[in-house]
Amino acid sequence: MSDVSGKVVIVTGAAGALGSVASKMFFDKGAGLALLDRNVDLLFSQWQNVEQVMCLKTDLIQASSVESSVNRIIERFGRIDALVNIAGGFSMGPPIHEAAEETWDDMLDLNAKSVFLMSRAVIPLMRMQEKGCVVTISAKTALKGGAGIAPYIISKSAVVKLTECLAEENREEGINVNCILPSIIDTPANRKDMPDADFSRWVSPEAIADVILFLVSRESRAVHGASIPVYGLS
Repeated sequence: MSDVSGKVVIVTGAAGALGSVASKMFFDKGAGLALLDRNVDLLFSQWQNVEQVMCLKTDLIQASSVESSVNRIIERFGRIDALVNIAGGFSMGPPIHEAAEETWDDMLDLNAKSVFLMSRAVIPLMRMQEKGCVVTISAKTALKGGAGIAPYIISKSAVVKLTECLAEENREEGINVNCILPSIIDTPANRKDMPDADFSRWVSPEAIADVILFLVSRESRAVHGASIPVYGLS
């Protein structure tokens, strides 16, 4: 079993379907948690007065907000052992030649810039510690072009390459950086959007969270720059 007891873990997008499941798993295994999301009220309703958990409203595409949250985490816990970048977004749309600039910017910001800003804020601290883990979430669809979701595919492809670059830059510093590639995640929102699908073939948030915990544990110490498929049966 993946041992993460005593680690200080940041989870972004912690109020979402995957983020909330991963956060609960880390908590149950004894980790200290810094939970970041724009929807901080939901986090407070779930975690209020839990000693080993802090909830921070953070705009992940604003450097000043990211840096403020990281500073508060250091003040509270004194260190950061793992950064789990779950926050992101998805958007269908028209063909590229009809796509709005706003859609392009939103996808790149939510999925790639958020990882860049969080990593930039946290990795110097991990280098000082000479240890740490960073986990990113890309997508199965990032591996191949497709129609109608180009900004999403491109932004998630950027996450894969950002992960690989971070791994190459930091593997000699005691820091592991790896990426997970889920297929369709079995969430209430996805079931609502695709009511005729076979939900049993989708991957559960719990299955993805198991892999996240592995990547944060010592058992993954030899894994650097990997993009791990977590597809369920789809």
